Amino acid sequence: MSSAVKGSVSRHYVLAAGGTGGHLIPAFALAAELDRRGHHVALITDERGAAIPGKPDYLPAHVLPQGRIAGKNPLNWLKGLKGILSGRAMALRLFESFEPTAVVGFGGYPALPTMLAANAAKIPTILHEQNSVLGRVNRYFASKVNAIATAFAQVDRLDAKYADKVTLVGNPVRDEVLALREAPFPEFGEDSLLRILVTGGSQGARVLSEVVPDGLAMLPPALRSRLQVIQQCRPEDIEAVRARYAGHGIPAELATYFEDMAERLAGAHLFIGRSGASTIAELTAVGRPAILIPLPIATDDHQAANTREIVVAGGARAIRQESFTATTLAKQIQAMAQHPETLANAAHASWNCGYPNAASDLADLVESFGAAPIMDVIRMEKSMSAKGGEALAKSKLAKESAQ
Repeated sequence: MSSAVKGSVSRHYVLAAGGTGGHLIPAFALAAELDRRGHHVALITDERGAAIPGKPDYLPAHVLPQGRIAGKNPLNWLKGLKGILSGRAMALRLFESFEPTAVVGFGGYPALPTMLAANAAKIPTILHEQNSVLGRVNRYFASKVNAIATAFAQVDRLDAKYADKVTLVGNPVRDEVLALREAPFPEFGEDSLLRILVTGGSQGARVLSEVVPDGLAMLPPALRSRLQVIQQCRPEDIEAVRARYAGHGIPAELATYFEDMAERLAGAHLFIGRSGASTIAELTAVGRPAILIPLPIATDDHQAANTREIVVAGGARAIRQESFTATTLAKQIQAMAQHPETLANAAHASWNCGYPNAASDLADLVESFGAAPIMDVIRMEKSMSAKGGEALAKSKLAKESAQ
């Protein structure tokens, strides 16, 4: 939809997202963009998703039971099927009152019943895939939806026969992160502090707590003396990590959760952590070099696939967890940070991989499907008071009688 008519008609949209930050952060970003355009948005998720920080106050969350058919126990299949059918029925009831123009699925098992309900109600549907491998739920619905939005140019498990449905939009990020895109890379010279940000996703990562402090301690003295570390740790690991850094004489700020992560990212020269979709999106939106350690148990090894584009571009280096040792980490940091221009070039390469218009482009795609303008008029009429509706009907009847 062109910018001249964006927001000219208020519509209703439902976003369905699984209960992880990777699914919900882009959903929140799309909700913010649709709200700016004057639309009404509702979120369907599960209990875990409803508790994820960052949900806009104006975005109502409807919690459905999570139905997941997995494992080899038939009793678990029956329980999962019951949850799916119950969630589908609840979503259909929401559709009756909310009357969505379109439903956008972000993947994850909690999105499954909502997308089934949308198909049953013949409501236009759009998928957004955050990772470089099409997720299982999105894979199931690929043949049934009107459009598929992707975050990467190459998406594994996405059948070529759906190519005409696919639009590359990128992965929407939070406004406070996107606001940093035009800020310069933090000054870094031969004598500057080297600020390193270490995170392992929403739950932390024990391997980072075990390897990173010792890896940093192995750097040449001239580089090690300039370190300033910010690291997210699991609650049960934080004191042991604090003791490791103290023993190495490396200043480190540790916490189990950072509310001001955008501010931390803004000041960082180098990121070390997992390669979830939202992490890659934020690194490339801001332009930060990274050493990435993909989660080895990620479904379909999607975190490793997520690193392809930024690594090929020169913005990051990826280390498989089985090869992630203190010695390997120290060598990679030294290669990236020993010369200021090397780190700055990697930052620029990361920045070039970003999709700063992802939320806007996804909103354009969403707005392109759904009710024709006359249907929006009908919705407005239905929402009028009974008295106002009767007056409008009488006015139309009188006009027709006079012709």
